[in-house]
Amino acid sequence: MNRSKSIATVISPQPPAQRAWEGKREQRFERWLSAPGVRFASPAAEQGYHARLTRIIRATRVQEPDRVPCLLPAGQFPASYAGITVRTAMYDYEEMKRAWRKFLYDFDGDTCVIPGVSVTSGRLHEITKTRMSVWPGHGLDENAPMAQFVEGEYMKADEYDALLKDPADFFMRVYLPRTLGAFEPFRKLLPFKRAFGMPTVFLGACMLPEVQEAFQAVIDAGKELAKFRQAVTDITKEAQAAGYPPFLGGFAHAPFDLFGDTLRGTRGIMMDIYRQPAKLQQAMEVVTPWIVEGALSGADVSGVPIIFMALHKGDDTFMSEKQFETFYWPGLKKVILGLVAEGCVPLLFAEGSYNKRLEAVKDLPEGSVIWWFDRTDMARAKKVLGDRNCIAGNVPTSLMCTGTPREVKEHCKNLIEVCGKRGGYILTGGAQVHNTTAENLRAMIEAAKEYGVYQ
Repeated sequence: MNRSKSIATVISPQPPAQRAWEGKREQRFERWLSAPGVRFASPAAEQGYHARLTRIIRATRVQEPDRVPCLLPAGQFPASYAGITVRTAMYDYEEMKRAWRKFLYDFDGDTCVIPGVSVTSGRLHEITKTRMSVWPGHGLDENAPMAQFVEGEYMKADEYDALLKDPADFFMRVYLPRTLGAFEPFRKLLPFKRAFGMPTVFLGACMLPEVQEAFQAVIDAGKELAKFRQAVTDITKEAQAAGYPPFLGGFAHAPFDLFGDTLRGTRGIMMDIYRQPAKLQQAMEVVTPWIVEGALSGADVSGVPIIFMALHKGDDTFMSEKQFETFYWPGLKKVILGLVAEGCVPLLFAEGSYNKRLEAVKDLPEGSVIWWFDRTDMARAKKVLGDRNCIAGNVPTSLMCTGTPREVKEHCKNLIEVCGKRGGYILTGGAQVHNTTAENLRAMIEAAKEYGVYQ
């Protein structure tokens, strides 16, 4: 098969006129479709890969594909489906690969569901002595279905200036020791700026046994991370070879969430809104290009232009509309536009409800983002945003966990009828689901194939 010719065929017609960012986006789409380095298992697998990915790309452009794409919100479900615990998947990478491989071949979604996000390395957490999460067997019951993030005040209220003045020093000597217990001794390192001209001065603290142990932990963690990532890479490549494209190419934060989730904590950042709003605004402005640069790096390496952004603190109930428009949306919009300008497609996971936010967030370039909604009114989302940008969601998590396949299929049918008009809709859950059933996931796929076909 002439691959270049086949790709040009499946993604046409191209938009009639392109702005600079659209040209970059199409180049990234082309690379995604070409799957460089992938040896497909068969001509049928290659055709399936192009068909699935073209379906997603056309929905992203707010064009009609052959049918509504379906992204299975499987989360850690492949583990239980294969008869193992999440803890086993976190420690036995071969078992993790077996579980996700079984899920891959038993279901027929439009992307590959891979570990790496929903499941991380338990050994890596142990080596680094993380304080930012608990997981099955470490803070949670061994049979718990998922890990949990532990929020903390990992940056104090009076440390904005220290972070902004010397972020590398703050990260190494303050943030790492607070978040990863294995690196507590890094507090004793000299500031980097004191080593210029006499670099061996930096080694003074390295004479201490505890500092040597911390650097040994870096080596051990690197070796373990390499093993885990190789396992994830193996299953990803196998999925691609079978015709299932990867969907996430990188990750980014809303600036407010970067501080509110991982630095100041919820209580801390809400206090900052009232006590030091100017300092918070200044800090968010400074970190915005850092966020964009990090996400672009992920997309460049992976070859996948979709950048996942979990919007944790922007929902209707967390802050007022005025606070949203003052503290949350401006920084988020800058990150979005920075990514769009380089041809990436932000996947904006609007956790909770965004019913009050729809008008405020609609002013984005057409076909530039995917809005993935959790509990938002999808009919209104389609009306406000659907002619400009792709929307996705929101089969309720509660329905996927407790409903029958018939109920799931009926709900999906209604979503397709409301949101699928004129293209620009992706069927998926309101969030990742861990305690669902195989029958309910298959009901989603069946609904997309039965009711989502465009004439």
